[in-house]
Amino acid sequence: MTSTIRDIPTEVPLSKADGMPRDCAINLDHVQTVSRGKIGPLITKLNADKMSQLRTALLFALGFREE
Repeated sequence: MTSTIRDIPTEVPLSKADGMPRDCAINLDHVQTVSRGKIGPLITKLNADKMSQLRTALLFALGFREE
């Protein structure tokens, strides 16, 4: 998550409508796995449309192109 929004294919923008306190973006440029114990409390729950955008951005970041 970042407050720097670049409007690139590996980002998913979020706003107050998504339950965030201010505009931000999920950035998938540098994806890393971490243990569940390192993750803090739930910030928000994404709707189906945002989850679809997240899937598309992640696939793009991993080098896959949806057809």
